[in-house]
Amino acid sequence: MAEVTPGVTLQEALALPTFRQAAPRVVAGAPATDRPIRWVHATERPDVRELLRAGDLVLTMGTGLPADDDAGGLSAFVDELVEVGGAGVVVELGRRWTSSLPAALVEACERHGLPLVVLERETRFAALAQEIGERVVDHQLTELREAQRVHETFTELSFTQAGPVEILQAVQRLAGGPVVVENAQHRPLDYFAGPGDTAGAGGFLDGWPARSRRVEVTGRTGWDAANGWLVTRLGTADQAWGRLVIGSPTAPPQRLVAVAERAAAALALHRLHDRDRGTLMRRTHLELLTGLSEAPDSDELLRRCELAGFPVRRRSFVGLVVRPRIGTSAPADLDEVAATVVRAAHGLRLPALVSEVERDLRVLVSAPASADADALVDRVAARVRPHHDVVVAAGRVVGERAGISRTLTEAGQVADAAPQSRRDSDPDVHRLADLHLRGLLALLGDDDRLRLFVERELSPLRRHDRADSSRTDLVAALRALLLHPASKTEAAASLHLSRAAFYDRLARIEAVLGADLDDPDVRVSLHVALVADELSGSDGN
Repeated sequence: MAEVTPGVTLQEALALPTFRQAAPRVVAGAPATDRPIRWVHATERPDVRELLRAGDLVLTMGTGLPADDDAGGLSAFVDELVEVGGAGVVVELGRRWTSSLPAALVEACERHGLPLVVLERETRFAALAQEIGERVVDHQLTELREAQRVHETFTELSFTQAGPVEILQAVQRLAGGPVVVENAQHRPLDYFAGPGDTAGAGGFLDGWPARSRRVEVTGRTGWDAANGWLVTRLGTADQAWGRLVIGSPTAPPQRLVAVAERAAAALALHRLHDRDRGTLMRRTHLELLTGLSEAPDSDELLRRCELAGFPVRRRSFVGLVVRPRIGTSAPADLDEVAATVVRAAHGLRLPALVSEVERDLRVLVSAPASADADALVDRVAARVRPHHDVVVAAGRVVGERAGISRTLTEAGQVADAAPQSRRDSDPDVHRLADLHLRGLLALLGDDDRLRLFVERELSPLRRHDRADSSRTDLVAALRALLLHPASKTEAAASLHLSRAAFYDRLARIEAVLGADLDDPDVRVSLHVALVADELSGSDGN
């Protein structure tokens, strides 16, 4: 993870009017000109260690530096600048050197990646220092104003006892980019899109679990340059329950770091404190659900269930997961969803335990042994889905308390396998039997044999796509073919390609795989690999 540092960069400073008039030219360490400058010092002393702090820029004419043939002395001067974290060196030509700098000085700066700039025209160092200093101070004042805005925003959220949705919406406004909360298993729990972001191709969430697993934060907060993510741990180092991720393509300013850390604190407080009676009820229900899963025959637990109005003798049970869809324009508030589920069950006189686990509602329904439990669950879902954009997933009906853990686990697996984007053909309740192949692959989960199968089937196409400068995207063409098995015309149209271009891509796929796409076995194998890859969240890298 890269360090998060604020400031005006040397690259920006070189574009200032006074600098431009001095005809600056970068002769070493060019890639590091994006370093932030904290202040400017003009000096002719070679022993600069005691004068500087990290981020200081040195202006010099070179009159006090070691002789041109003293390679060791010039290298030692650069070493001191690097040790204190200097932002770079600016040398004015004319007094000591007229056309070029000593090779030893240039080589030492290049070796350490320290920016070295020559000014080919005479200029006043005081004017340069003033111009950069004013920009640094302006930047600091802007940071202070933004910090005050962040403080006021989160103070107001605290006073109003805002929930996760309100907190993340505030983060989205302050950050101006996409925001994700994920759990400890790297599954996104909430997502608010940034400008121009979509949940489809090229979206911020594409291949999320696989990408997120590769990002490690050594401290509380860090910036991952590869993904452009500012990542903040949720919870303590020993008991982290997830992470907050804010899209930040460039190194984030301190203001954005403050937004991330204040949001993490607000989410942690919401997790720790009961906001209302409904939350307290769900917490009690969670204890009962946990007990029924782990020790369903405990006499004390059975008494607690009866007192809570949840009968457990001579009953059948169905586990449900109700999951708000992420990335929608109006994300469902989990408190409101829970209240709707409770009202729906109460209206049907159907006892239910309703609890919250990692932005899911886990529900256990208790139905009379003689009743059609699946039909009752369908009626509950029919009362919930018109009000909230959620996925409702159910496990199989079990007739014994010992099966409660199984039906709840199945419900979670079905929720993971169910399509996360709404389709007109979606049932009110997703079940394993409705998911067909997706259901089977969800049950297999992270089995290494399945992962190796996916890699074997798809890696040749991915290697081709990464190496192909024409960006043909053979994996996308294969997916379109398999999603439109009855019409290659429709498959081509889904990618906005002509038939000729689409047929050319299919020919390339066959050449890369050494297989015939008209062979039913080949199609089935590739289809299974694509679905398994989608469920695993792999990005194929």
